[in-house]
Amino acid sequence: MAGHVQDRWYKTTTGPDGKSVKVKSDRFGVGMRYRARYIGPDGTEKSKSFPDKQKRKAETWLTSIEADMSRGDYIAPEAGKVTFEQYATQWIGTQITDPATRESVEMRLRLHAIPHLGKRPLSSFNPTHLRLWMRSLEEAGLSAAYRRSIFAHVSTVFTAAAEDRIIRANPCSARSVKAPRLDPRKVKPWPAERVMAVRAALPERYQALVDPAAGCGLRQGEVFGLAVEDVDFLGGLVHVVRQVKLLRNRPVFAPPKGGKERDVPLPESIAFALAAHLTRFPAAEVTLPWKTLDGPPVTAALIFRSPEGLALNRNRFNDREWRPALRAAGIPTGRDNGMHALRHFYASVLLDAGESIKALSEYLGHHDPGFTLRTYTHLMPSSQTRTRAAVDAVFGSARATDDGPETAQQG
Repeated sequence: MAGHVQDRWYKTTTGPDGKSVKVKSDRFGVGMRYRARYIGPDGTEKSKSFPDKQKRKAETWLTSIEADMSRGDYIAPEAGKVTFEQYATQWIGTQITDPATRESVEMRLRLHAIPHLGKRPLSSFNPTHLRLWMRSLEEAGLSAAYRRSIFAHVSTVFTAAAEDRIIRANPCSARSVKAPRLDPRKVKPWPAERVMAVRAALPERYQALVDPAAGCGLRQGEVFGLAVEDVDFLGGLVHVVRQVKLLRNRPVFAPPKGGKERDVPLPESIAFALAAHLTRFPAAEVTLPWKTLDGPPVTAALIFRSPEGLALNRNRFNDREWRPALRAAGIPTGRDNGMHALRHFYASVLLDAGESIKALSEYLGHHDPGFTLRTYTHLMPSSQTRTRAAVDAVFGSARATDDGPETAQQG
């Protein structure tokens, strides 16, 4: 056995005849009778108390401790007493992900998880607690996609706690606990008329900003970070090498999403639009820290800047420029009509022209062509459409020949 069970209601003393005898202790009849004691892997003594008539239960508990130690599954009883808030805060401090991503995760946990789960010890969680928590997020009106993201963060914290031998298992993995299902919505690309309407409604200095987004598939931050030196007008390429991100609402330069630099074809129409913009609003150097607020300074001649010559702030731009332009063009200002809609337009144009998913994935900077396929598969021309077009091309051409003026003269 890993230790022994102490009976605190009795003690052993030496009798007058020199033999050991059991006598009542000062604690007889008061409090827990049995204390199961053992030495943990860290060399310190651990214990757990049991009431009268539960000596067998105490021995069984010690036996299970010994079995856990032999299998390498041992978890110290006090480990799980750390609260979710304490462990989550510690966990965030150990992450080495992109600073903006880390800030986003911290914000979601702080706003939507810690107020509900923070004070509870990790070892006390059961599936019911998590189901009630997710129900509260749903009742708060959060979207399914946002709730799913928050759930993933919380589950990752519990997984880390299990791997650190603080808890036995991640309660989010229980069969009765399910991540929120995503809304079965398909991307609905804007028509070209809508793209042009929004472009015309933007202030003149921001109109050309639409072109690399809708014509090259750049993300908003990548457009904000686009510099003159990134545009190869002669070679017809855009080198996507940086974006402008916000950390604590302050701008920094950072690599594109996922750290994936890429080259995107530059159509002539987009090149002419950028050249015209640069004639009206010349590029100017902007210096920002790289990746973190205290990162090394990096300078780039940005094509799009604020009237004060600063890097664009997405929050201010969306609030002061983009949404007013949507309203002026008669377009709702919901989540589907952010600047990301221009990337969807770009994808729809390429797919309609017969471009491959693999090429589109590379141009969009996706990590996996499978993700691109899942997102845009409904926009791809169907085999039926291609079949009708192919047959019409042959039979339409043949009928035009058969029924033409030459045939009429022969008759």
